[in-house]
Amino acid sequence: MGNLKDFIQLTRPFTLAAPLVGFMAFGMVAWGSDLTLPFTWQVLWPILVAAISATILNAASNILNQYFDQEIDRINKPDRPLPSGKVVVKDAIIFMFILYALAIGLAWLVPNKQYLAIVMLTVFVTYAYSGPPFRTKRFGLLANLTMAIPRGGLLVVAAWSAVRSVYMPEPWILGGVFFLFILGASTTKDFSDIEGDRAGGCRTLPIILGVKQAAIAITPSFIIPFILLSVLSLLGLLSGSMWLLTSIGIILALWGAYISYLLLRRPEELCLEENHISWKHMYLLMVFAQLSICSAYLLPKLTGLG
Repeated sequence: MGNLKDFIQLTRPFTLAAPLVGFMAFGMVAWGSDLTLPFTWQVLWPILVAAISATILNAASNILNQYFDQEIDRINKPDRPLPSGKVVVKDAIIFMFILYALAIGLAWLVPNKQYLAIVMLTVFVTYAYSGPPFRTKRFGLLANLTMAIPRGGLLVVAAWSAVRSVYMPEPWILGGVFFLFILGASTTKDFSDIEGDRAGGCRTLPIILGVKQAAIAITPSFIIPFILLSVLSLLGLLSGSMWLLTSIGIILALWGAYISYLLLRRPEELCLEENHISWKHMYLLMVFAQLSICSAYLLPKLTGLG
């Protein structure tokens, strides 16, 4: 029986911070997109409940992934709770199901049942990534797709659904920007895992293309989505501050270009460091993007300036 610290480590808490920040940010984006909607407890509490639900769901899916990746983790990450034996498999499974039940139960409390539907879809997609018979993480680009859908596109749409209906283009447009970003950025974690992934039958992009070509292949995802953000804002398809969203898109694209430079400068180093400097920049860029886009939607709401 593992101690509390081991169970917390099992959820991979560091990976939960950015989705939590992003969920709160895009919940506020949804509020800011409707200039007639006042800020009341009826707006705030669904965002809070849904954000907690999404974070717990993310933690549960992290445990699910580790359960199915035990053989891979014995090679790549032997110090994790399951391969190290700090937490036994039976206890991990029980803990995982408790977290899933909590996440779905909290999702039921959110008034807009679109959120519950998105949660159930996310459960399926995250299972498909790790578990049989799908286990899409074995199949290169398909692995990236099933990573980008829940952690990129659906995160934005789910946060929006806590406040407003998703039957409109805007949440899907914003979700599409982050889907394209995660589509390539999710590969950064694969470079240092090549040995275990190959042994476990997972043909990630670095295995299929080689390290250098995989690094080249994913660099557009650090730049193009944010150029699109600026273009979409200039076209009037986003209701946040046009000048601020356009500026944010340019800043993020330049930052993404710098990350691409770090990736391509010495691509062989990506295989030696689990937390390569480019990965750290990617994480910071994502959090900055979430918070800055949120500010671009709150500015018109709070000041009346577009």
